[in-house]
Amino acid sequence: MYRTNTCGELNLTNVDQKIVLSGWVHKIRKMGGMTFIDVRDRYGVTQLSFNQEVNLELYNQANKLGREWVIKVEGVVKERSSKNIHIATGEIEIIANKLTVLNESKNPPFTIETDTDGGEDLRMKYRYLDLRRSVVRKNLELRHKMTIETRKYLDNLNFLEIETPMLIGSTPEGARDFVVPSRMNQGEFYALPQSPQLFKQLLMVSGFDRYFQIVKCFRDEDLRADRQPEFTQIDCEMSFVEQEDVLNTFEGLAKHLFKTLKGIDVPDFPRMSYADAMKYYGSDKPDIRFEMKLVEMKDLIVDRDFVVFDSAPYVGAICVEGCAVYTRKQLDELTNFVKRPQVGAKGLIYLRYNEDGSLKSSVDKFYSEEDLKLWAERCNAKPGDLILVMAGETEKTQKQLSDLRLEMASRLGLKDKNNYKCLWVVDFPLLEKDEELNRYFAKHHPFTAPKPEDIHLLDTNPGAVRANAYDMVINGVEVGGGSIRIHDSEFQKKALSVLGFSQERAEEQFGFLMDAFQFGAPPHGGVAFGLDRLVSLFVGLDSIRDCIAFPKNNSGRDVMIDAPSTIEKEQLDELGLTLGKAKK
Repeated sequence: MYRTNTCGELNLTNVDQKIVLSGWVHKIRKMGGMTFIDVRDRYGVTQLSFNQEVNLELYNQANKLGREWVIKVEGVVKERSSKNIHIATGEIEIIANKLTVLNESKNPPFTIETDTDGGEDLRMKYRYLDLRRSVVRKNLELRHKMTIETRKYLDNLNFLEIETPMLIGSTPEGARDFVVPSRMNQGEFYALPQSPQLFKQLLMVSGFDRYFQIVKCFRDEDLRADRQPEFTQIDCEMSFVEQEDVLNTFEGLAKHLFKTLKGIDVPDFPRMSYADAMKYYGSDKPDIRFEMKLVEMKDLIVDRDFVVFDSAPYVGAICVEGCAVYTRKQLDELTNFVKRPQVGAKGLIYLRYNEDGSLKSSVDKFYSEEDLKLWAERCNAKPGDLILVMAGETEKTQKQLSDLRLEMASRLGLKDKNNYKCLWVVDFPLLEKDEELNRYFAKHHPFTAPKPEDIHLLDTNPGAVRANAYDMVINGVEVGGGSIRIHDSEFQKKALSVLGFSQERAEEQFGFLMDAFQFGAPPHGGVAFGLDRLVSLFVGLDSIRDCIAFPKNNSGRDVMIDAPSTIEKEQLDELGLTLGKAKK
């Protein structure tokens, strides 16, 4: 028997019991004739006690152990004289009477502690050691619980979990596909799914009116903190529903997860239109934990011979409470921030509304005090506030103001990770135009239904058509999105033609879907949540990497197993491939 108990469960009720524990040597403390060893497994840590006077041989054996050795110990539970209130087993210790080394360990390259001394690259190379750290393990435990609670919630609403294929056809629209060569059909390729979108719609045609799947998806795109080349979705679809049905169902899922996993009752989610999100927050994923809404100023600032404002189609501002005391150095830092390539602004104008009521701006020679008072009134500023102004093309400048707004919130400590503010953003544009290519692309995907009242605009003003689409946003993070789908074959053909698909190309790529729609497709819609993002949000991380057991780095590499890698020439020959690098 390797263990009668885990290293996280013993307490004073177990005193005088004989037990067996197995685990890893976490810490060794030598104190005169006593040696104390903390043994660790995924459940916790228990202190072992070895006394030189009681058992010299066992004491000497314990002193030969090293960090991360795997051991088995037999002994008796006793009350500790010096208790540790910070751990669950801190009131007891094990008086050891037998010790067995199950496996020795090399000295680990970093400490297996919450605050480890290992950098990210080193920890990713030895990820199997990093996963021993309790902080990482707890993230994966919460991920497990989230999937269990999701399944329970959806099962209670008659959803069926159905698996869809991993090897599918490539669809060039959207992000880049990962492709897989076919040995049996040389010269042809599968793609790994970016989402199960088409299959879940086909399941609706099949009569499985409530589907879900916790599924791996793949996108060959540039990486960042909230992106990985492979990621996990909670993918869902429903038949005979309108937008509100979908929103209410999955708002319910989010509330259930907050309640069961965090013990938090979140209020009903407000709905915000895409137009309002851009107007007031400069982002389609607004963080509503704090104010600082964008304020349009163009009508107040024209005809004052300040060419920066006069020539700009949009002038906007944010009012930062209590920051009129910012020094010139701090204002210069903000100017440098917005000039960074990631933001891309040319400059920043400020207006201090001083505590004594005086107004001081960086454009005083162009604007009178009366002008500046109008700025302050428009922004609802009060003495002590700082107004920051930017000008340029509308959408671009709104995005830059949004970046500045988030930066100020970070500086002022307004992003409380334990304050969850959730909302739905609705009424997205159906299409967005690429001016260089002079064609429209789907804002979400080609199967999104337009608002019924906007359908007539498809022929005359496609850019003005709103989609029956929605995103769930929590604390400025888009955690999920979806739409009501097109379910009529002829209308799907029309939607694809608006996107520039020829009839032949539409038939080649999506003919099977449009054919299926001719056999009685029900109205349907759905949503997909990023499981990795949800978990990272619940545990308060800025990156999704520590919510994934074996993540890739920013270059898309798994440095632990050194993937991607070259393959043997014989493998390429079998696949009929000659491109790429092969081992000699």
